[in-house]
Amino acid sequence: MKKKVVVLTGAGISAESGLATFRAVDGLWENHRVEDVASPEGWAANPQLVLEFYNQRRAAARAAQPNAGHRALVELEQGYEVVIVTQNVDDLHERAGSSRVIHLHGLLREARSTRYEELVYPLEGDRIEWGQLCERGSQLRPNIVWFGEPVPLMERAMEEAATADLMLVVGTSLQVYPAANLVHYLPAGRPLYVIDPSQPALTRRGQVHFVTEPATTGVPRVVGELLGAAQS
Repeated sequence: MKKKVVVLTGAGISAESGLATFRAVDGLWENHRVEDVASPEGWAANPQLVLEFYNQRRAAARAAQPNAGHRALVELEQGYEVVIVTQNVDDLHERAGSSRVIHLHGLLREARSTRYEELVYPLEGDRIEWGQLCERGSQLRPNIVWFGEPVPLMERAMEEAATADLMLVVGTSLQVYPAANLVHYLPAGRPLYVIDPSQPALTRRGQVHFVTEPATTGVPRVVGELLGAAQS
């Protein structure tokens, strides 16, 4: 029986494929205040701006390609049961070939009803337009979890972490909650690998291995070590 690896990924792994992260030093995301484009209040104030912002993000994500970090996580499935929990809203993990991906913060390639949250639709193109309605007549919005909104898949992610034999944390500052709490659900005594050029602050004790490298080099190296251990 294969050991189970839960991988928590953040903006850092997507940034290496050329996608902008919102935690810039100036607090802006593509020249917008994060609150204006990623909150219920921003949507209420200017939904057309929010729609256009995500239309542009969707086009950028489609043009991006999975990198060596994404591809290495696919290779890890050769020796382990792998569950990826990502804070990213792009589909680079799926396009690389990962088979089990939980999107905590939603997915750019989906739209949902503003009024009926259960009505979610795959998008064929890059755009959601103002006036584009769900089957029950309410405006469509990006299927993104904005700041201040509940994270519907968090409980499932916690259950996966609680049954993991080891965990990888890749390209995240561990500053975005509740996702950052996942490391505390890994059972005591089980290894945790943190792969990020800047070492995130971490209160967890035990077997913590810091790899201060970008995802494109750090993930392949760790995956190689883990596959070697699985075959020995």
